[in-house]
Amino acid sequence: MSANSSNTAAALALIADDMREVDAVIRLRLQSEVALVSQVSQYIIAAGGKRLRPSLLLLMCGALGYRGAQRFNLAAVVEFIHTATLLHDDVVDESTLRRGRATANESFGNPASVLVGDFLHSRAFQMMVDAGDMRIMEILSEATNVIAEGEVQQLMNTHDASLDEAGYLRVIRSKTAKLFEASARLAAVLAQSSPAVEQHCADYGQALGTAFQVIDDVLDYDGDVSEMGKNLGDDLREGKATLPLIIAMQRGTDQECALIRQAIESGGTEQMAQIIAIVHQTGALQATRDAAAVEARRALDALQALPQNVYSDALTQLASQLLARRS
Repeated sequence: MSANSSNTAAALALIADDMREVDAVIRLRLQSEVALVSQVSQYIIAAGGKRLRPSLLLLMCGALGYRGAQRFNLAAVVEFIHTATLLHDDVVDESTLRRGRATANESFGNPASVLVGDFLHSRAFQMMVDAGDMRIMEILSEATNVIAEGEVQQLMNTHDASLDEAGYLRVIRSKTAKLFEASARLAAVLAQSSPAVEQHCADYGQALGTAFQVIDDVLDYDGDVSEMGKNLGDDLREGKATLPLIIAMQRGTDQECALIRQAIESGGTEQMAQIIAIVHQTGALQATRDAAAVEARRALDALQALPQNVYSDALTQLASQLLARRS
């Protein structure tokens, strides 16, 4: 285990007991009289993953001193919403591999994946009602709506080689960062923090989620397939103009730019080795990592408004170590 992964593990160890409580809520609320619902839900949840969104909510609750049981319910809610988006994403993207094994749509078919994703969304809203707080409903309903808009915008951007960095970041802030932002903001609401502290928490979550996705897009051209659990080049295959490609087209020769543009527009990966070489040679990967570093620093700045304790220290570690992420 690397020093960075060891430090991340230490940060998450703070909430290990809390996460077991969240897992118990997840198991309970996944129950359904419809066998296929339970089967597909259990399959995708059992795949594991980093559980960053519920972890963020739990760590932020710790930093703000909230120890109520509602944190377990809402941590499960954000995981359900995230899982629903994964089920739908994999259908839209025709993905076959996630977290090192076959996607749910590959195993159970597209109709089951879409419908179980709907079940998880509706179950999440049932659980939000349990909180009995309209502010929580407002945050999560707005987040799910923004995420849906981000999904549609990304679909519209597919095979569009003219997408610029601003357009790319708009999709990330909607599609990925919004649930990070909501998770952090929910902790502040549970802790009855001031509006100013709530905003700092939300800023941290948005910046962390943005940095996470930017690094994820780097790994599509610079990752280890065995560690990532997904196929290298999936983004290009899906016609996505991510930041490494956007920067490579800005910096490359006319011929290199034309090659990348054609690959985005066609979704072709025949020239994948050459495109990866161009992305490396133009310094696009480092430039993309630099963009992630800007977001990570923004997250760290937002933490300055929070109490200083082991939980805020762990949040600092999470933001810092994103920059060393390799899987």
